[in-house]
Amino acid sequence: MATGSGGPAPEAPAPPRRTGVGKARLTNPDKVLYPLTGTTKAQVLEHYLAVAEVMLPHLRDRPVTMVRWPDGVERGSFFEKDVSRHAPAWIRTARVGTPGGRSESADFPVIEDVKGLAWAANLAALELHVPQWRVGPRDGRHLPDLVVFDLDPGEGTTVVDCARVALRIAERIADDGLVAYPRTSGGKGMQLYLPVRVSRAEQTSEFAKALAEELASDDPKRVTAVMAKARRRGRIFVDWSQNNPHKTTIGSYSLRGRARPTVATPVTWDEVAACRRTEDLTFTLADLPARIAEHGDLMAPLLGEPQRLPRLGS
Repeated sequence: MATGSGGPAPEAPAPPRRTGVGKARLTNPDKVLYPLTGTTKAQVLEHYLAVAEVMLPHLRDRPVTMVRWPDGVERGSFFEKDVSRHAPAWIRTARVGTPGGRSESADFPVIEDVKGLAWAANLAALELHVPQWRVGPRDGRHLPDLVVFDLDPGEGTTVVDCARVALRIAERIADDGLVAYPRTSGGKGMQLYLPVRVSRAEQTSEFAKALAEELASDDPKRVTAVMAKARRRGRIFVDWSQNNPHKTTIGSYSLRGRARPTVATPVTWDEVAACRRTEDLTFTLADLPARIAEHGDLMAPLLGEPQRLPRLGS
């Protein structure tokens, strides 16, 4: 039909292209979320589908805090805990207390299947953070089942220095018959995880704090257990506070909202010992399929037999 001026009618804008996984739909799959590498939302989805088999067991029954970059990593991001207004009916949610938040509780998503990962990818939720505890079928909070040592490099240090401290922690906890499992953070540092069984929620923080302070006392030029940034310069901060039940850490196999699509990647102790450059412990989404094919899930022991923490002072 012609317009009143005799010219052709303007074409209607094309609708956003969609792809789908089951009931989850991916809108704007060609949208670039990592401008430096040109990584698109569709490639973010491909990553989460590629790691789903190894990632989902570590997310199961854990309330997820999503960090979303709807306009890509060079634009702003925001944390999202409460999804009650927009989560589809098939996404499980858990009502969890949020002390100090805007409300007393929030409806957190609990991502249990591939559809849930696809839903998160569609929201440009590049990062998925979880606590060190799980919820039951009625949303009751269980006792912590993980201890985490978050190794944060201060000014003048790198993940290479984190690796040296990680080896020292592994040596020290071996004296108590404990084994930890290492992982990059996908950022500048790394984490060590221990599967544990405790009788009090405070035990994990108490244990982690005591060990961090012991390491700092033994090697004050390399390690600090104090959060103040001025104390971190030239040292590795062993952040024991991440065991606080109100805090979360990045999920294993999660992307990070950095310039490049780096991933929180489980690694072997041989890789930790061999680390001499930051590149040795830096992995992007392109690296994960081959690593999973070679190693499987290096974090699988976290899902197995828990370890008992020693009594402090023993």
